[in-house]
Amino acid sequence: MFTALQVHPWAYPALEVMHIVGIALLVGNLVALELRVFGRAADVPALALARLSLSLAATGFALAAASGLLMFATQPADLLANRAFTLKMLLLFAAACNAAFFHARGSLQRLDRVARWLMVSSTLIWLAVIACGRWIAYQ
Repeated sequence: MFTALQVHPWAYPALEVMHIVGIALLVGNLVALELRVFGRAADVPALALARLSLSLAATGFALAAASGLLMFATQPADLLANRAFTLKMLLLFAAACNAAFFHARGSLQRLDRVARWLMVSSTLIWLAVIACGRWIAYQ
C-alpha cells in the first residue's frame, strides 16, 4: 500500500489535499470558537457553538492525522531526521496538552482571561504546526 503512495502519480498529492482539508476543518473551527470565547457572536451560546466547532475540529484532526500517518509511512527515516518534522510533533504534543488543560479547567463555562489566553495559545500553536509542516519540504 505504501509503495502505491510512492509510485502512483496522484496518490501522494491526493493525500496532501486530504491533509490540508483536515487542517482547514481543525483550525477554522478552533478560530470560530476562539472568537466566541473573546465575546464575538455573544448571542450564540458558547456551549452550543463548542459542540459543533469541536466535533468538526475533531473530524479535521482525524483526517489530518490519518493522512499524516500515511505520508509518514512513505518516508519515515527521512522525516525522523528532519528538524521541522520533529518540531511539528512537539508542537502537536503542546496543542494536545493545551486542549486538555482548557477542557479540564472548564474554560467553556468560565470564558475568562485564562480561557482566552489558552485559545490564543492554541491558535498560535496550530499556526506553528502548519508552518513546520510546510517547512518539512524544504529541510
